Amino acid sequence: MKQDENIVWHTQTVSRDQKQAHKGHKPVLLWYTGLSGSGKSTIANAVEAKLFELGCHTYLLDGDNVRMGLNKGLTFSDEDRVENIRRISEVAKLFVEAGLIVSTAFISPFAADRAQARSIMTDGEFLEVFIDTPIEVCESRDPKGLYKKARAGEIPNFTGISSAFDVPQNPEIHVKTAEQTIEQSVEKIVSYLKLNGIIK
Repeated sequence: MKQDENIVWHTQTVSRDQKQAHKGHKPVLLWYTGLSGSGKSTIANAVEAKLFELGCHTYLLDGDNVRMGLNKGLTFSDEDRVENIRRISEVAKLFVEAGLIVSTAFISPFAADRAQARSIMTDGEFLEVFIDTPIEVCESRDPKGLYKKARAGEIPNFTGISSAFDVPQNPEIHVKTAEQTIEQSVEKIVSYLKLNGIIK
């Protein structure tokens, strides 16, 4: 879509570097992706709690929560899924520019959409976190009863059942929740942030 020529980018007085220095850590986007029931929200919440404990400035954007407000009205069709991720990518970028460590917990099933989200971020500020959980494990958990409804044909376009999930090929962080506890998963993610100089 062509940008309206009457819209001009407004440069802010307080720079990104100043915001980063003020917060004492680097801004980054932790993009959690995985099947429904894989543990994305659980782990993202636990990581945020740990980062908060360490004095970091954070914000968590959860899939269901965002669909209750910003993305209210979007369906789960392929077209609306793309728009859902496009909007959340732009919002996440704003939070990162404010100097925060942002977490997004969305299925985000399409590799192209995740690549698009990465492309609008500054190099090194997009970290894909693949919450890799076998579908049979996700289905056995089924915390919202969604797999049962999908199997019964009550939910169309359900990722892993009637809609595709593009498995991440080179995620920065790979977490296997069927083999690791929540605590171990959190430690792996936080350790990555420390080893790469994002947090102290």
